[in-house]
Amino acid sequence: MVPEKNGPIPSIDDCLTLMDEYEMLDNIRAHSFQVARVAETLMEAMEEADCHPLPDLDLVVTGALLHDIAKTPCLYRRCNHAKRGKKICLEKGYPEIGEIVREHVVLYDFSKERYRQGVFFAKEIVYYADKRVRHDAVVSLDQRLDYILENYGGRDKKIHELIRENFQRCREMEAALFSFLNFPAHELARHVSSKPFLRPFSTCPQELSD
Repeated sequence: MVPEKNGPIPSIDDCLTLMDEYEMLDNIRAHSFQVARVAETLMEAMEEADCHPLPDLDLVVTGALLHDIAKTPCLYRRCNHAKRGKKICLEKGYPEIGEIVREHVVLYDFSKERYRQGVFFAKEIVYYADKRVRHDAVVSLDQRLDYILENYGGRDKKIHELIRENFQRCREMEAALFSFLNFPAHELARHVSSKPFLRPFSTCPQELSD
């Protein structure tokens, strides 16, 4: 079953305020908006396919918006932005968002059996959506993997191995998720670009609000 809410969920305006407070760079902000758009598109597709139980839509969207809340500070301090992001969310009173942020890079509770049953938590939707967005473009998992390896793998073979293992898990989740949806994974970009946000943001890049 999808876990019950265990804390408040920020509004869209709250998310935008936090982006300003933590000086989120424009490119990271554009990425975050696109991840939210992908996540919302997936949620809409899951509802159309009658997947139940569904995670809370507001939780998914705001979790996607805030998944990189600590990315800018960590660019300068070389900290773990997922762990630092969770801490920020806890400090702001959003523990459930904090768990999504903590696991958007690597899932700590990966369950192939649950995915085969069509049960996905909010953190898993955000985790997958993030893996499908390079900068602000919707790309395949292979394209995103190549980017991660090039920019974060360095020359460390062990890090490369861990990144590849993480993406293999993501591929398994993708296969399970799209077995329930009415379109294949390679058509996700088209579906994202053809649908406006269900909840238009009051302040967001024009190209993402049209």
